[in-house]
Amino acid sequence: MFDFNRITRETDLYNLHTHSQYCDGHAPMEDFVCEAINQGFAYLGFTPHSPISVESPCNMSRESVQEYLSEMERLRKTYGDRITLYTAMEIDYVGVGDGPASDYFRQLPLDYRIGSVHFIPAIDDPAVMVDIDGKFPDFKERMSKHFAGDIEYVVRTFYSQMMAMVDEGGFDMVGHMDKIGFNASQYCEGIDDESWYDKLVMDLFENIMDHHLTIEINTKAWLQRNRYYPNMKYFGLLKRFNAPVVVNSDAHYPTLLNSGRLEAINLLKVL
Repeated sequence: MFDFNRITRETDLYNLHTHSQYCDGHAPMEDFVCEAINQGFAYLGFTPHSPISVESPCNMSRESVQEYLSEMERLRKTYGDRITLYTAMEIDYVGVGDGPASDYFRQLPLDYRIGSVHFIPAIDDPAVMVDIDGKFPDFKERMSKHFAGDIEYVVRTFYSQMMAMVDEGGFDMVGHMDKIGFNASQYCEGIDDESWYDKLVMDLFENIMDHHLTIEINTKAWLQRNRYYPNMKYFGLLKRFNAPVVVNSDAHYPTLLNSGRLEAINLLKVL
């Protein structure tokens, strides 16, 4: 298993969740590398959204995977004396046998794998997988079109998918583990403070710890939404469980490589 703890012990200047031209990032990988070097980063990991079995404009194609791997090798040869680069992937869990544990992803030469859930089945047709990530106006429209306005179904199904992904394995780090909380709370204010919601999060924490996985604190939404994933109110659980943690910016722009990270790291230090 990849040694995330070594990196976090050595420095705060790292990011292990980065998107580029191979998925929905907004710059070539080389731009991210140069920016990371300029900011004094010691480590940078690239994690394009994996090829997926459903239609998605955010995910890379299988045809582009080899190009991505080759570009990573070129960048390592060019910049390896100034920064350590990791070849990784954020792998979507879509359903049983369709996620990080599949043979396809296991055989890829990756340094580590992030497991994430962005899609859940529609309420009236489990064969239709619906993106519940992204901007709230899109989420609100999908709530009406695919979920009959049943926000509890969406939340429970998201956490059910997360639990199934953890049980199946095949990855090293859990990506933005409670990301549904933001859109759900925008749709139904206060839902993420209800006791049944907190129990879903607690159950997921315990399952992650039982499987000895690393938890990502995702800082992408900190500046715009004042929110981390997991929510800051759960940071105490990280200490209670002595959970291995990595703080990532989930950067889609080079200038945001360190966005929100140092604030989260400093907060963790005083827990």
